[in-house]
Amino acid sequence: MTLSPGTRLGPYELGAPIGAGGMGEVYRAKDTRLERTVAVKVLSAHLSSSPESRQRFEREAKAISQLSHPHICALYDVGNQDGVEFLVMEYLEGETLAERLLKGPLPFSQVLRYGVEIADALDKAHRQGIVHRDLKPGNVMITKSGVKLLDFGLAKALAPTSSESQLAALPTQAAPVTREGTILGTLQYMAPEQLEGREADARSDVFAFGAVLYEMATGKRAFPGATQASVIGSILRDEPRPMSEIQPTTPSAFDRMVRTCLAKDPDDRWQTTRDVALQLGWVERDRTAEAPASLPIRRARFAAVIPWVVAAIGLGLAVLAVTTFARKTSRREVVRAFLPPPENSFFHSLDASSGPVAVSPDGRRLAFSVIDPEGNTLLWYRDLDAPTAIPIPGTDEATFPFWSPDSRSLGFFSRGRLKVVEASGSAPAPRALAEAASGRGGSWSIDGTILFGPSARHHLMRIPAAGGKPVAVTRLEEGEVEHSWPWFLPDGRRFLYRARFFEAERNALFLASLDSKERRLVLQIDSDVAYSPSGHILFRRGDRLMSARFNAGEGRIEGEPVELAQSVEHNPFTGKTVFSVSENLLAYAHRSELRLSRLAWFDRTGRELGELGPPAMYVGPTLSPDGRKVAVSLIERLTIPPDVWIYDTALRTGTRLTRGRLVELMPVFSPDGRRVAFASIRKGPWDLHEISTAAGGEEKTLLESENSKWPTDFSPDGRFLLFREFDRETLGDLKLLPLSGEPRPRDFMATRYKEESGDFSPDGRWVAYASDESGRMEIYVSSFAEAGRRYRVSSGGGGYPRWSHDGRELFYLVGGKTMTAVSVRLEGPDLAFGSPLPLFDVRVQMLVDSHFRPSKYDVSADGRFLIAVRASDEPPPPLVLVLNWAEALKPRP
Repeated sequence: MTLSPGTRLGPYELGAPIGAGGMGEVYRAKDTRLERTVAVKVLSAHLSSSPESRQRFEREAKAISQLSHPHICALYDVGNQDGVEFLVMEYLEGETLAERLLKGPLPFSQVLRYGVEIADALDKAHRQGIVHRDLKPGNVMITKSGVKLLDFGLAKALAPTSSESQLAALPTQAAPVTREGTILGTLQYMAPEQLEGREADARSDVFAFGAVLYEMATGKRAFPGATQASVIGSILRDEPRPMSEIQPTTPSAFDRMVRTCLAKDPDDRWQTTRDVALQLGWVERDRTAEAPASLPIRRARFAAVIPWVVAAIGLGLAVLAVTTFARKTSRREVVRAFLPPPENSFFHSLDASSGPVAVSPDGRRLAFSVIDPEGNTLLWYRDLDAPTAIPIPGTDEATFPFWSPDSRSLGFFSRGRLKVVEASGSAPAPRALAEAASGRGGSWSIDGTILFGPSARHHLMRIPAAGGKPVAVTRLEEGEVEHSWPWFLPDGRRFLYRARFFEAERNALFLASLDSKERRLVLQIDSDVAYSPSGHILFRRGDRLMSARFNAGEGRIEGEPVELAQSVEHNPFTGKTVFSVSENLLAYAHRSELRLSRLAWFDRTGRELGELGPPAMYVGPTLSPDGRKVAVSLIERLTIPPDVWIYDTALRTGTRLTRGRLVELMPVFSPDGRRVAFASIRKGPWDLHEISTAAGGEEKTLLESENSKWPTDFSPDGRFLLFREFDRETLGDLKLLPLSGEPRPRDFMATRYKEESGDFSPDGRWVAYASDESGRMEIYVSSFAEAGRRYRVSSGGGGYPRWSHDGRELFYLVGGKTMTAVSVRLEGPDLAFGSPLPLFDVRVQMLVDSHFRPSKYDVSADGRFLIAVRASDEPPPPLVLVLNWAEALKPRP
């Protein structure tokens, strides 16, 4: 039964539906008596004629009404109107655990926290004789205050054993609602006894809880299966895969605890959820006590004496050495270890201009980009027999490093150029070789040739490492939009690369040669690729890292690919996976919570006032002129490019505005709030487009040109669109596009420096922007109409300027984290600025793009700040190092 908004059930006025399940629909509603928002659950019409369903529905109300617990959704009321039966419950803001798990496993600290809260809620229910019988991620809501257990629709009142008084207090049942042999619940989380139609008790919830904990920690179901029969067979017969194989950092005590929950025989499980809560507490205490110590790593056996040092996790400790010794054996052991980033920094691996790990060909060195506390990026290298990593001077904003064949030098991209540098802490300045607007991978052959993707939407080029003129190597065929991520084979002539098509299902890996225009299809998959001298190619399938035996002579895969790791980090914009490999060393990164953000409101003191929407990947939020809407680019899943969404700031509901097949970013409202300009990749570079905010809004192209460009602001009179154009020579200019007459752009601030984040003052007379002309990004204000009238506002660095709605203040971020205000006043024809005033520090979204740097916040008319903040305080995961990784592919004797 779907009820229209405005329908009244008693004093409850229904709004939009917010969910549905097997029992009925759930609506956001207004309690007109108490002036509060509630959730109303209505029994489905197709069930209303079933006495069993109505009885189960009534039992849900009675079951929930007995439960008062901070982690159980509260029941306010129950009613029946015109044959419509409904429950009125606490309205919860957040996302279900099932929705959260679509993004991957939870940080382990959250697994423990939420696990204890669920266990405590279940224990409360069990002590009152109530078994949930349908515990699953979809029935766990994650809110700001923790988790809330939902939907006791299958709960069954049991007779408590503690006292007769409790027995008397239970509601009576004339007959059992569930006949013997009937299966109630959700298949993947049901205990064996439930599948067999036997009586469920508290230990059945313990089994389901174990399956939920397993999925929270790994992102994978404990008992997978393609069909109902295979799932049932797996639950009745199989043991789940050890969690440490999926998430290597999983404590063994936690693995054992979950396995006990999942025992086939109820007598072999933990007998109460309180037991489980106690075990979770011990896991947390052990984890905290062991945190300062290094992770133990097994001693590996080698066929020859080779010294190796690999990393181990520690809280800011130096990386410990693991030395391997010769053994008289034909097999070497696989050794896993972990490498944290340099102290007070993050690995820069998440965005479209990042520097993911690169393993040297000899397997003894690593290179990676790092973000420091001020938001600056630099390339670092690490010798595995050295105690620390070392920064490489002159590699600011370095992206996508790759090694020379002798493991001594690095190629990388920075500020619109392909560059090379020695991997040394005292190396000469990097040498620029060629233009590369936004590099998409490089490979360095044994004869000194570098093959590289100069930018998104481009074919591959080659150039001598000693310098010379770039030459095209591949050409885009019909339907193709990009060639990227090349990898030379050992002969130095043939290479693998990724081809991206307009139709994403056609994306593929190809084999080509410097000596021929022919190419061979290797694999139909959307992934970058790496080749190991061990005779394997590595690539990503979904979120899994795969390996396949590769016949380099014939250019084909032999046998079935084998999974090496799960939940591997990758970037949906670029197709780059965070992994690298040599013959004996594999390095990769697990998915990180740092990619997720929240749209949160803050006052001038930094106090959080609320949020819009659940954690997701939000990029470039901007408020409409009336403050009622927010336009933001939203990435729903890593496999789906971002679209522009519109959020209602009062209802806190979002609606998709664009539905393009490709990336669409950086929305900007027109002065009347009826249109949104945005950037999209459709014909090669980023071009400017516009769409109406009305339902089914008409879309049109504003500007197409050979250089990429992003909108930053409309002039208040609506005559111009201010945009940033990425130019290979100037690294970014601010330009104006007239919106009437001939759309011929003109320069506003075009220098040899980088200009970005242009923002019009409310009266349209001034433009604030950021520029690096002083050597670092600072905030400037320039007259819109009078050339030469310009002021430098900041003195200690700054970015992302925004005017207050009355034009009397200018805000900006210092160090990417400190919200700062400067007063502005008009003195005749000039502006006068007060001293910068730090307001508060905020955990701004970590993702950085050194080319375009999308906005991270906006300011409302009443002075509140809407900021895209990090959704998690968890540090990024360390790099996973796997020594002798290819041994894992060999069959065991």
